[in-house]
Amino acid sequence: MLKIIDKYILKRYLATFSVMLLMFIPIGIVIDVSEKVNRMIENQAPFKEIAWYYLDFTIYFANLLFPIFLFLSVIWFTSKLANNTEIIAILSSGISFTRFMRPYIVGATIVSFFALIMSVYLVPNASAGFKNFRYKYLIGNGQNEMRDNSDVFRQISKDEYLFVSGFNENSQMAFNFSMEKFEGDKLKYKLIASRIKWNEKTKNYTLFSYSKRKVGEFGDIIERGERKDTIFNFDLEDLTPLVYIAETLPLNDLHKFIDKEKARGSSNINTYLVVLYKKYSIPVSAFILTIIAVAVSAMKRRGGMGANLAIGIVLAFAFVFLDKVFGVLAEKSTAPPLIAVWTPNIVFGLLAIYLLRNAKR
Repeated sequence: MLKIIDKYILKRYLATFSVMLLMFIPIGIVIDVSEKVNRMIENQAPFKEIAWYYLDFTIYFANLLFPIFLFLSVIWFTSKLANNTEIIAILSSGISFTRFMRPYIVGATIVSFFALIMSVYLVPNASAGFKNFRYKYLIGNGQNEMRDNSDVFRQISKDEYLFVSGFNENSQMAFNFSMEKFEGDKLKYKLIASRIKWNEKTKNYTLFSYSKRKVGEFGDIIERGERKDTIFNFDLEDLTPLVYIAETLPLNDLHKFIDKEKARGSSNINTYLVVLYKKYSIPVSAFILTIIAVAVSAMKRRGGMGANLAIGIVLAFAFVFLDKVFGVLAEKSTAPPLIAVWTPNIVFGLLAIYLLRNAKR
């Protein structure tokens, strides 16, 4: 049962976190609009799609940055409690520091639950909408960013390879398509096309501006055309960029997709596993960062709230830095993805234990 003091702290916990989100997300939207409005006008982006883009933007970045917002909000209101000597009064009444932490843990549980629900059900769709809009309507840095992350090179069978340089999920179309088939170490044929489109109704593909070269013993046979409907032995998912598809799949589909890529022996399986493991590691970070925030800000300091916030900002960016570094390390090296993704939580978990022991003293 929650006591009056628990409800008081829990209310401050959730209210401050909500206000922090409501304050910073609109600021992020305003900054993004100021940077992208000219590109949207140039590409004649419909208002309805812009509105959906910013709804996806809100969900995407709220999930991405929620540990920082949570950390800073806990430091903010706990520092106010300390400066008003409310924490001293609470502890002087006979309540232990561990008991004082109870409403914080309850608050972290609530936030983690909603973060997990968002990560499993809302973020995949938001991520797809966010990235599709950027690819379809934004030019310059936005388009280059999508192109840099959307090149796909895959081995689809023992002797077949494909490449595309871009993919649009809305139109289900990929660009600069290339497919090669080998027999041993000899090239049998190469098929290229400016575009390849999946046809949902007929369950086949359409090639645009295509060229097929069959390598023969006494000469090559070349076939060219503007359009051709055909069937391939690969799925639409095989044309989708690595991180792009991993971020847009619901949890069950992501597990199936990873199993499928493991069976194929995909060399990029670590990228998918990083996305999967982060769905579970981010909610856990709420507990760790909450404990650190309380341990840091429960003490009344000479510098007041400013000193606590300065410490909090440094620790928050250190957490983000570790998270990014180990995420890239898992994707680009042979480091086990599970260990790499959970390393920031392990490091800050040990820090939380150390700070909590000192705070109790």
